[in-house]
Amino acid sequence: MFDPTVFDNLKVAMENAVYDLDNLDSRINITQRTDRLEMSVMSREFGVQFSLREQSGVTAELQLKMDLNNLAAEILEMEDQTPGCSLLLYFDMKIREMETQCSQIENILTDIWKPELRPVQTLSQIYGEKTSTYQNRIELRFSRQINEDQMEDISELLEHVLLTLMELNKV
Repeated sequence: MFDPTVFDNLKVAMENAVYDLDNLDSRINITQRTDRLEMSVMSREFGVQFSLREQSGVTAELQLKMDLNNLAAEILEMEDQTPGCSLLLYFDMKIREMETQCSQIENILTDIWKPELRPVQTLSQIYGEKTSTYQNRIELRFSRQINEDQMEDISELLEHVLLTLMELNKV
């Protein structure tokens, strides 16, 4: 009989909650979804990307990952290890004024998330194009893994993501 892993259970819970925000609540539009099994390193990855239905200028991406060590710890029921998944949050948006807007973005993320790890903003621009905008990919990292004990926190996590999207759309 198939026994779902921590990854499988979290993925289903997260996927259901996000799709409810799209299909039932009409608050977001899902723009991309990934579900990968990386055979070369035996890892799993699930991602879903979305934007607010009324403000599509900023997108959010949730990524859930489980590596071989955690997968093996769960399947082999290793007593000295607690299997879990990594959760990453990304926000993508265009900016024009690097110093001003990046500072505002960092303040918004700090106010909403109170992160242990500083958010990382990666700016990119296509060389040779005459443009005054940068693509800003904002990564919010967490210092610990999550497991089924945090499944009830998914709706609160998503509310924080929605609030972040609303605030970033104002920048």
